[in-house]
Amino acid sequence: MDVPVLKQSPAARKSIGKTGVLIVNLGTPDSPSVPDVRKYLREFLMDGRVIDIPYVQRYALVNGIIAPFRAPKSAKVYREVWTENGSPLKYYGEVVERELQKQLGDDYVVKLAMRYQNPSIEAGLSEFQKLGLTDLVVIPFFPQYASATTGSVYEKVMEIVGKWQIIPRIEFTNSFLDHPKFIEGFVQRARPYMQKESFEHYLFSYHGLPERQIRKGDVTGQVCKLGECCSSLHAMNQYCYRAQCFETTRLLVRALGIPEGKYTTTFQSRLGKDPWIRPYTEDVVQELAEKGVKSVLAFSPAFVADCLETTIEVGEEYKELFEKHGGKRWQLVESLNDSPLWIELLVDLVKKAA
Repeated sequence: MDVPVLKQSPAARKSIGKTGVLIVNLGTPDSPSVPDVRKYLREFLMDGRVIDIPYVQRYALVNGIIAPFRAPKSAKVYREVWTENGSPLKYYGEVVERELQKQLGDDYVVKLAMRYQNPSIEAGLSEFQKLGLTDLVVIPFFPQYASATTGSVYEKVMEIVGKWQIIPRIEFTNSFLDHPKFIEGFVQRARPYMQKESFEHYLFSYHGLPERQIRKGDVTGQVCKLGECCSSLHAMNQYCYRAQCFETTRLLVRALGIPEGKYTTTFQSRLGKDPWIRPYTEDVVQELAEKGVKSVLAFSPAFVADCLETTIEVGEEYKELFEKHGGKRWQLVESLNDSPLWIELLVDLVKKAA
């Protein structure tokens, strides 16, 4: 006699357990004190995907030079960006965690984590492990893929989960630079400024990376030239961070109706003496001012939350540089932070993955 085979429908399987959603941003010190900033810098810069040199050299560089000497200076800047709610990057992450949980409902459990410091990825995953989850969705908060950001989150999650006896189904979000709600989110941030006044130039400043890290991603050794090869995004350069940044700019320019010749894509936050991807933001800012450009609207589309690199570096330091060389009006477009479109985008990413 044939024995009937009982098949479980996707809906039935879904009812077994909830889906865990781990949203991950880069990280922030626990406080703007020098010891906490030093601790953060050590964890961040000791990541082999961030400073991709041999461990012994990296250890000596970070612990012997960068952390001891940079921590006091960085702590001073962190104090400037700190608010009554603490670190803006962490504060907005917590708001997004709550709002995303509300939007997703009881079938999901949302946890905020930071790649470096607190709340840690390990703590978030440990909580998930105890819940009998059916699925796990990991969303790094980096619009463009880079080994030093998204890749590092992937590696850390897999390092931890790989030690579990039972590993649930895991879905990673790779990037979301071309998601319509990501583009529209920045458009909505920019429109009030553009309606209020006419800017002579538009600057799109992204966090930089060493050139060697971009070249490492070209396994063919034939595609990456760190130049015009980034003029379009295609199968062979789809994971190139620089190419993704230029694609982000093109999508934003199109959505905002900015004419050709009126915008520039640049890269900021260099560290060390090795060449980083160009053009450098500080060079372009100075050149624009010296050429007679008087007003600039600046964007930071590699960041979804205001932080030291946006508020201070782009919003204040580049403003001072621009004005020093003759510029008059410099305006930074805020990050997505806790905007409704950002929450909707995350809901879309979770539902697509789960």
